Amino acid sequence: MNLGLDGKKVLITGSSRGIGFAIAKSLHSEGCHVALNARQNQDLLQAVKTLPGSIGITGDVTNLNEANIVVSETIEKFGSIDILICNVGSGHSVPPGEESLDEWQRVFAQNLWSTTNTIESARSALSSSQGVIICISSICGHEVIPGAPLTYSAAKAALNAYVRGISRPLGTQGVRIVAVAPGNINFPGSVWEKKINESTEDVNAFLKENVSLSTLGVPDDVANLVSFLASSKASFATGSIWTLDGGQIKS
Repeated sequence: MNLGLDGKKVLITGSSRGIGFAIAKSLHSEGCHVALNARQNQDLLQAVKTLPGSIGITGDVTNLNEANIVVSETIEKFGSIDILICNVGSGHSVPPGEESLDEWQRVFAQNLWSTTNTIESARSALSSSQGVIICISSICGHEVIPGAPLTYSAAKAALNAYVRGISRPLGTQGVRIVAVAPGNINFPGSVWEKKINESTEDVNAFLKENVSLSTLGVPDDVANLVSFLASSKASFATGSIWTLDGGQIKS
């Protein structure tokens, strides 16, 4: 794609592997200056090596102080931020009905505070650049998905509400914000890779029954949509949640 993103400065949280890394690759191929972020420096260094000219910034953005540092280091290296991708999140939690206070706090930190912290830290810079924010949500934030952790679903529903609500005040500053809500995405180390290894037949049966396209998505599917939404070709899109699930959710 040629999306007119050449030279844009991008920070992608949680981008050493999986969906985050696919987004980094896509935006790098569009000519963006890319800052990758992760908590573990070893994984981050490996990811940066594959994208010439990119930089890696270690930090846990579930902590506001560390989010401030990640954003500050990006601005120090690039001079500004044009595009912020909030990708930190995890669906690993306890089965529905087994939640505890500590588990609620942990999952909300990963799936909501990581985003609000980073946006708070980058808001001034994004206002100066008239930038774009894209949050990675989940179809679990749209409706009850059987078997999905309640903590995760509630956190992603809250994230979707945040994106819709913050779009107005951000819009007055010239900043767009949207979210992408993927369905079942398969990549090395994902829960779907584990399920396929356990029983391909069970996975295929699930897909045939529940997903219109009867297939799993891949990180590049998400990355391609994110790149489009980050570009001026989506300049009228803000406050919206873009579902990308092969036709799974019913609502």
